[in-house]
Amino acid sequence: MPRLTRLTPDTAVGASRDLLADLVFRHGQIGDMVSTMAHSPAVLGGYLQLSRAMGRAKLDRETSERISIAIQALQGCGLCLDAHVSAARATGVDEEEIERAHAQTSADPAIAAIITLALQVYREPTSITDAQVSALREHGYSDRAIADVVGIVALNILTGAFNLLAGLTPGSDTGA
Repeated sequence: MPRLTRLTPDTAVGASRDLLADLVFRHGQIGDMVSTMAHSPAVLGGYLQLSRAMGRAKLDRETSERISIAIQALQGCGLCLDAHVSAARATGVDEEEIERAHAQTSADPAIAAIITLALQVYREPTSITDAQVSALREHGYSDRAIADVVGIVALNILTGAFNLLAGLTPGSDTGA
């Protein structure tokens, strides 16, 4: 059961009201996470800015979604995991690769290496080595793509932790 209530442009105040009104105007509707994040304009605004920024990441969407699946399988946010599995399917990632991402790997050595990096950023960034970064470059990743991994992980930590705190789960309905 959700722990926090959804807000709407009518029930939110201040900056959150403006952010929600703009989202409703541009998209027609908003999801439970965004409407619940509106309790904190700082969190909602930060999420929206980081989400937009990561939309310009150098990593392709298929790889980004596999990283997100691996992170969310570890973090335990079912709502995020479902969303990233659906997005991976929509980009053409096959079911075997989705299952591998759940298991925090890939049949493609380059993608497995970037997933490993993402998991280290999540768990223990001090364990990342120069040799590991060099190996990522040998797989064809640019410095920009390698740096983008931190943003992808940060966005997943933010959304997953928020949903877990708020009690948002697949199929949960927080009402208006």
